[in-house]
Amino acid sequence: MIKQLRHKTRTSQYASNSSLTLTLNPPHHSQRQILNHPARFKIAACGRRWGKTELGKIAIIRAAVQQNHRCWWLAPTKAMTDQIWRDIKDSLKHLPGAKLSETERRIDLANGGMIAVRSAFSPDNLRGEGLDFAVLDEAAFMNPRAWNEVIRPMLVTTRGRALFLSTPNGRNWFWDLFRIGLDPEENEWASFHFPTSANDRIDEEELKSIRRITPDHIWRAEYEAAFISADNGVFRAIDQAAAPAPYNQPQPGHAYIAGIDWGRSSDYTAIAVIDAANGKMVALDRFKDASWNLQRRRLANIVKRWRPQIVWAEANSIGEPNIEALNQAGLPVRPFYTTAKSKAPLIESLSLAIERNEITLLDDPVLLAELADYSLDRLPNGGYRYGAPPGRHDDTVIATALAWYGARFTGPHIAFA
Repeated sequence: MIKQLRHKTRTSQYASNSSLTLTLNPPHHSQRQILNHPARFKIAACGRRWGKTELGKIAIIRAAVQQNHRCWWLAPTKAMTDQIWRDIKDSLKHLPGAKLSETERRIDLANGGMIAVRSAFSPDNLRGEGLDFAVLDEAAFMNPRAWNEVIRPMLVTTRGRALFLSTPNGRNWFWDLFRIGLDPEENEWASFHFPTSANDRIDEEELKSIRRITPDHIWRAEYEAAFISADNGVFRAIDQAAAPAPYNQPQPGHAYIAGIDWGRSSDYTAIAVIDAANGKMVALDRFKDASWNLQRRRLANIVKRWRPQIVWAEANSIGEPNIEALNQAGLPVRPFYTTAKSKAPLIESLSLAIERNEITLLDDPVLLAELADYSLDRLPNGGYRYGAPPGRHDDTVIATALAWYGARFTGPHIAFA
């Protein structure tokens, strides 16, 4: 049987005819508050890198090893279970009598304890016997049926416990549970809220550095663990950033950057020009159903008028042959390859600039409407998907973001007109 389990800063013992160390990181102060609380159901809304996964590992290993409990770890997708399975397996596989099943992602211990790692992606596939303890990791991104229809009934006969860990994802079912835990009349429930800064092992200067380059809505949700309302718009203070065109021709000593998002029949082509000297948007052209030759001529006319030092053009698929033709014609066009990885910083840079009044937008109704519509959806893996709602367009948004990208990141290195 297990006599005791301590953290690696001391020494952990497995008592039988032998002893060994279970390597668990010692909890920091705010993690200990949750671990030591007596509530049956605990809901922890915490910021990125606060230590949610580490807290869950400590809790589930304690339950299985010290209390002989049958435990499940759940995450929104199978991919999100991969690392935790490796970590738990590495911690427990050498315990005498432990039986490990890679197929089921399950470890049965000699004392009767058990840990299984499961994906909650398809709740109908989650069926089993009674449980003593469950950890629901990134619970806000799970289908609520996994808790309501599967896990909660499995805790009935054992009067089992559950630990919900997540960064908030708006005010969904995780928010509903969080509010239950705030009610002093709900004796079995307790809620905890910790921003990333509550992890005293994270350098304060590192967080300040992240804050400087992070849009407010992402900072609040990801690092302050705020339950933001269902509005998932990316751009704030759009109307305050809009103004009439400041002038209709290049100004002496100013450098200009353009961005272009290509379209053909279903999408529009949009071209935006920004003054890199002061962040003012000076021109916007938008059109559709034009041949590639006509589109290149319209861009050439804008280049002739504003003399941008660089034109950043989306290069994906249809963009590359156009960029090649424009380069051959002597236009200063550079490719921007839009991927899930490159799109996020592109959009977030523009969002941050609007919030901080670093850019002045043209008071163009199409541009302002597209910015207002533009949204992000949080994915189960923790990433984001940016884009326009179905049936709407984002061409002027992308063109403006590309022009701002050039003005912000290449402006200081270019020659002035």
